[in-house]
Amino acid sequence: MCPNCRAFVDRSDHVCPYCDAKLGPRAIDRRSPAPIAGIIPGTQFTAAMILLINIGLYIVTAVFSMKLRDGRMAFDIPGQILAAFGAKYTPAIAAGEWWRLITAGFLHGGLLHILMNSWALYGLAGQVEELYGSARFIVFYIISTIFGFLASTFWSGALSVGASAGIFGLIGVMIAFGIQHDTSLGSAVRAHYTQWAIYGLVMGLMPGFRVDNAAHLGGLAAGFAIGWLAGPPKLYESWRDTFWKAAAGVCLAVTAFSFLMMTLQLLAVTR
Repeated sequence: MCPNCRAFVDRSDHVCPYCDAKLGPRAIDRRSPAPIAGIIPGTQFTAAMILLINIGLYIVTAVFSMKLRDGRMAFDIPGQILAAFGAKYTPAIAAGEWWRLITAGFLHGGLLHILMNSWALYGLAGQVEELYGSARFIVFYIISTIFGFLASTFWSGALSVGASAGIFGLIGVMIAFGIQHDTSLGSAVRAHYTQWAIYGLVMGLMPGFRVDNAAHLGGLAAGFAIGWLAGPPKLYESWRDTFWKAAAGVCLAVTAFSFLMMTLQLLAVTR
């Protein structure tokens, strides 16, 4: 439809045949870029990268675990390996290693742990990134991870890792979206992700599950708050979108620095 005269036009037209107005790309084409390498949806690239980093780090920590166990295969990662790679460890964070609040969100304690988090992240992160765009998604995920493990730091001195702090942050973002949009779709989204949050928190209270509910609650609250403030991007870029792109750049820089600190510490430990 021509944005000027509202006449129906062919999708291949660059100029409206009725009023001669210049036509740009369709909204769906602006919001849904072509897949990366023909495989990864363009709107879910960042989510896919997070999954790949998580899997890569799990493989590396598993290799270190095998060396510690004289080559014996094991699907759980020892605490000393996780601590060396940057797990949330309250005494270390209190001593100034704040970067652990980020690196802990990319580590996992075992095969079942990473499989469950990858399954949740695969379905949820792609939806949030497609809805809000990559810039907002990056800010949502990193801030939720930081505040999740910050809450865990104040709650307990135990070692903690996992993407679930960021995942609960994304759940909080979707709940905020459902509340802000007073429609049948908004109600459905709010109900669906509220159930996700309840199920996840209840599972953490069940015996036999070593779950960091403090990180979950911290991530959920942070995600809801920042999702409420952000709002989805508009079709045409505004100063708000420029702000979120700058904020995403800061988050990426801080994350890269955290991984650098993790690497330097790991080199010092393994010498």
